[in-house]
Amino acid sequence: MVNQMSEGPDFDAIQEKRNGELYDMLKHRQVKRLQQTLEDMKEFDVAEFLTELGEEDSNKMAVVFRLLSKERAAEVFANLEAPEQEAIINSITDVELAGIIEEMYVDDAVDMMEELPANVVKRVMRNATPETRNLINQYLKFPDNSAGSIMTAEFVDLKKYMNVRESFARIRRIGEDKETIYVCYVTARDRTLEGVVTVKDLLLADDDDIIENIMDRDVIFATTTEDQEEVSEKFSDYDLLAIPVVDKENRLVGIVTVDDVIDVMEQEATEDIEKMAGTLPSDKPYSRTSAVEIWKLRIPWLMFLMLSATFTSMIINSFEDALNAQTVLIGFIPMLMGTGGNSGSQASTAVIRSLSLGDIEPSDVLAVIWKELRTAFLCGITLAAINFVKMLLVDARLMGNDDVTVIVAATVSLSIIGIVLFAKVVGSTLPIVAEKLGVDPAVMANPLISTITDTVSLLIYFCMATSLLHI
Repeated sequence: MVNQMSEGPDFDAIQEKRNGELYDMLKHRQVKRLQQTLEDMKEFDVAEFLTELGEEDSNKMAVVFRLLSKERAAEVFANLEAPEQEAIINSITDVELAGIIEEMYVDDAVDMMEELPANVVKRVMRNATPETRNLINQYLKFPDNSAGSIMTAEFVDLKKYMNVRESFARIRRIGEDKETIYVCYVTARDRTLEGVVTVKDLLLADDDDIIENIMDRDVIFATTTEDQEEVSEKFSDYDLLAIPVVDKENRLVGIVTVDDVIDVMEQEATEDIEKMAGTLPSDKPYSRTSAVEIWKLRIPWLMFLMLSATFTSMIINSFEDALNAQTVLIGFIPMLMGTGGNSGSQASTAVIRSLSLGDIEPSDVLAVIWKELRTAFLCGITLAAINFVKMLLVDARLMGNDDVTVIVAATVSLSIIGIVLFAKVVGSTLPIVAEKLGVDPAVMANPLISTITDTVSLLIYFCMATSLLHI
């Protein structure tokens, strides 16, 4: 008997069907039904639907957005991209805008300010309350990509002299507007961070237990100026849901939650991929970046790589006489250069990833080089042996190329060993050097390493050829 597994529901298909139903409600002016459906949906899904509407007609998007309650509107607004946020801001009144700003978490409001045009930001700040305006300005002063720039001020703080019953009463009283209530922070009178306690700890304790006796004093924290990538590493290392952010005097000023860290991880990964591909990082998604903007991001590296190819041409020209004497050598140049580039890219990708995860440090450079040398030797010997057999069987016999002799095959194969050794060492060393100098290791990725290995690969090849073939 053949067991057949029934396929489960397709989540994308369900969402597409629901959006179709929303379009029908809008088309047939079923306002109450549309409003109720939007209120029952996840805020991200509502934001996605509004974005689709905005692509067709920004006025329709604004009309549907106005159907949302004030609290719901703020949650959905935070999930929209900057162009949709700008369109909605331009279509609502100052009173509506003020309501949205006050309902938004501060970190979401700060993110919005950093993306919107200056004239829109001025209107937003003009309609914010003085307290909110001061808080946003304070966050905007923190360095870009720092813990202070992504933290939120909405957290639950407790005192160590409180008991569990009093703590729950405080959580119920102030927790509604906090970004998380699961993790609570214990602070002194001067806001100095003293400990951390979770709701799980409180639930498992007796009502009369004192917070000081159940809190964890060994708190994992971040500082306001700490790089956001280092903060994300702490989340990964310690399996955190939130991390407190303190100033230089150890006073609690905010927290970073796991949803913010996920955004940071996505942003950092995207930047690394763009740099490794030979393009400047962009703060916009590809679908929202114009051809001219993409040209500006890509052309610097393309120009550099094109001009750096001059060294390759110079090397080939300097060995022109040798190539004329053994023209068969020319056909193997692309293969050798490709092998060198690929070998270097493998090593650099592995090292860059290890550096970003904290698996290795710049002080481990000698250990990394020794490991890559052994790996390169094994890879080089394997590739050289396969290439030697391939040249004698395929190039010489099957293709009938009499110029491919044993000594020519040996020359190319030995060159492969030298090229792979060099490429692996360079590919693993340059990212570590960059990290030591305070430069993003991803800059030392595929394009730059390929350029270096291409040039040196030709030198190794031609030097090997002149030595063994006496040309």
